[in-house]
Amino acid sequence: MSAVLTRPGLSRWPVPPLLWATAGIHVGAAIALLAVPAQWPWVLAVVVLNNAVVTGIGLWPRSTALGDNLLRLPAAAVARREVALTIDDGPEPEVTPAVLDLLDAAGARATFFCIAAHVQRHPELVREIVRRGHSVQNHSHVHSHRFSLLGPRGLAREIQAAQAVLTDVTGEVPGFFRAPAGLRNPFLAPVLHRMGLALASWTRRGFDTRERDPHRVLQRLTKGLAAGDILLLHDGNCARDAQDRPVVLTVLPALLAELRRQRLVPVTLPQALSTPRSPAP
Repeated sequence: MSAVLTRPGLSRWPVPPLLWATAGIHVGAAIALLAVPAQWPWVLAVVVLNNAVVTGIGLWPRSTALGDNLLRLPAAAVARREVALTIDDGPEPEVTPAVLDLLDAAGARATFFCIAAHVQRHPELVREIVRRGHSVQNHSHVHSHRFSLLGPRGLAREIQAAQAVLTDVTGEVPGFFRAPAGLRNPFLAPVLHRMGLALASWTRRGFDTRERDPHRVLQRLTKGLAAGDILLLHDGNCARDAQDRPVVLTVLPALLAELRRQRLVPVTLPQALSTPRSPAP
């Protein structure tokens, strides 16, 4: 189920119970070392185990233990039979225009989580995404594989740099952030809260960056498909099928047809959460 999203940036960040417990363990460890120094191996083992648990949770993209994380659309969107198509890692000039045409043909709307460095290289393509009624959101500036290893300042620099680029190019301020590969650490949630960004993950994904069989990708996306789902595909870094065609271009028409069959309505995340896109200052 999805976490309950607070309104970021307007209140103090609500520290999750796991992090309160972690702080307590570290304080207790310090006291134990002062009181019984000879027990340091046991104290160290407890601290290491705790840190390993926190790290492991950060490697689970759908976890809510480190802070709010949007995994499904809210009840109002479910009642409207809405789903959210989210498309990551673009824009990609060889793929994104075809994705836009497929969405237009189906009357569908999607959310593009864009890498800001790619946006800088293809600003007109990103403006075209917005012109066609889709939403552009923050997927970091360079999509570094080291993203989850960054500290608070590094995370803030990376995310704010992307916010500046996306706002300048689209004229709209992103309200959602998706971490590269969904990986994060305990510092991310408070950084996003200060910036007024909500972390968005997904309900189900097709693994279309590595899976070359479109049928398997489609099966992963449609098994148990229901109103309120957030689906993840890629226009950037997408795998190619046996005919060297980007997998997303084969999967998307079949997925859109299945949505129509089930009378599900593809909308953007701001539409689903009734969060209007803010004009740039």
